[in-house]
Amino acid sequence: MSTVQHTRSHLDWLESEAIFILREVAAECERPVLLFSGGKDSCVLLRLAEKAFRPGRFPFPLLHVDTGHNFDEVIAFRDVRAAELGEKLIVRSVEDSIARGSVVLRRENDSRNAAQAVTLLEAIAEFGFDACIGGARRDEEKARAKERIFSFRDEFGLWDPKNQRPEVWDLYNTRVHRGENMRVFPISNWTELDVWQYIEREQLALPSIYYAHQRDVVRRSGLLVPVTRLTPPKDGEQVENVSVRFRTVGDISCTCPVASDATDNIAIIAETAISDITERGATRMDDQTSEASMERRKREGYF
Repeated sequence: MSTVQHTRSHLDWLESEAIFILREVAAECERPVLLFSGGKDSCVLLRLAEKAFRPGRFPFPLLHVDTGHNFDEVIAFRDVRAAELGEKLIVRSVEDSIARGSVVLRRENDSRNAAQAVTLLEAIAEFGFDACIGGARRDEEKARAKERIFSFRDEFGLWDPKNQRPEVWDLYNTRVHRGENMRVFPISNWTELDVWQYIEREQLALPSIYYAHQRDVVRRSGLLVPVTRLTPPKDGEQVENVSVRFRTVGDISCTCPVASDATDNIAIIAETAISDITERGATRMDDQTSEASMERRKREGYF
């Protein structure tokens, strides 16, 4: 009798749970879609989808809501990765919502992060999606921690944390009426550290700005604000060229890098293991306006 014991790592357990959730979506939902921005969490979702459904095609298309203020490196990576997979990528733009008048900004350079909610809801209505699969995790922010794995949204696309369904013994109620939908988070139980360990284990490609590089920044409210056309320095601010990397990639007008010399996954894992602040807390200007910023946006239909 063999005495060899096969042990599974925590990443194996997290992977198995996520694959189970993806297959549950495919089995129970009529028109699901996977939200793919080119960011690290959605890259992990793509690998999980490959493991869940290959050698067949994904049972859902990919969707990106483009704010028009995304980092060029991320958009280029998004297109290359979707082409490599041979999967359908749908892109809907906040610019188009502005042109239609469904999004109105006070100023041209205002953050479009929250405006994504309107464009996402328009895309859901256009294609009749009943489940949007995304890479949100509970460790990101207080409002995220309130999410179920299958997060119910009403006919207006709105989220009510008090009107969510119990998920006992991994049993998910996916039933929705026409116009309602689910936001599904297969990696909800993962941490930022888990994500980076999985990226290293699977040798996943990511946009280059996730790794240390030189960038002009100004120091503002405890953050390193990248100097760009959308985020120019204010009067009196000193521009510095600093070695930085991005922990999360979003709208240029609200996403900041952190000082870092980490040029590979192992170095990033070491940095992440000792970090005492979440990636959103360390990098997102829009989440610093109020402790309830994220929850308010989610109630309005934000992912």
